[in-house]
Amino acid sequence: MIIRSDEDLKGLKEIGKIVGTIRDEMIKKTKPGITTKELDDFAGELFEKYGALSAPKGEYDFPGYTCISVQEEVAHGIPGSRVIQDGDLVNIDVSGSKNGYYADTGLSFVVGNGKPELYKLCDAAKKAFEAGLTKFKVGARKNAIGKVVYQTARQNGFTVIKNLTGHGVGLSLHEAPDHILNYYDAWDKEILRDGMVIAFEPFVSTGAEEVYQLDDGWTYVTEEKSFVAQIEHTVIVTKEGPVIITN
Repeated sequence: MIIRSDEDLKGLKEIGKIVGTIRDEMIKKTKPGITTKELDDFAGELFEKYGALSAPKGEYDFPGYTCISVQEEVAHGIPGSRVIQDGDLVNIDVSGSKNGYYADTGLSFVVGNGKPELYKLCDAAKKAFEAGLTKFKVGARKNAIGKVVYQTARQNGFTVIKNLTGHGVGLSLHEAPDHILNYYDAWDKEILRDGMVIAFEPFVSTGAEEVYQLDDGWTYVTEEKSFVAQIEHTVIVTKEGPVIITN
């Protein structure tokens, strides 16, 4: 969407704060021994508390309030009986709506004491996000974002997932622009506009560059069982610079 009023901005900031809070509360609760279903039930209670709706459940009939991906799972992991273990790489992805406005956020992190490579991977994802954020400028080509995301991943010894992308958000969970790539595409010449709302989500990988969907119809993994870290925030493009509403 393109923000066209103070009402738009207020509504987006409200849902952005809600999904960011739910994400952070879920991360605090993620300890060895808890199941992903228990975490998701907790998220459901928080959505009700804040008067918001789960976007994946409402928009796509996803079997959970949130997506929780563990270890080899890259994205759209279904909450269930899986028990979180010490050292697991976990991604919690929270998207929701309130009063017709949507926001989307996610974060990968290591539970307890994990392998050094996993911490390095999460740090590289953070660096890639920060590098991409510097290209959120009115009038800039959006392919500049993917270019620095890919460069940053490679500089840190990793690569990116090329068939998962960021997207527009605001009045629905997925809208124009259809993709924010994690790599440079010379043909992707769309220009960033003032007030544009984007879910920016670099996926940094230990090796694989593509994911495929499991038979459950939702969960994405890689053929190589690579580890993948993601950072996602809903970002508004403004003349003064990018504004993150899901911190």
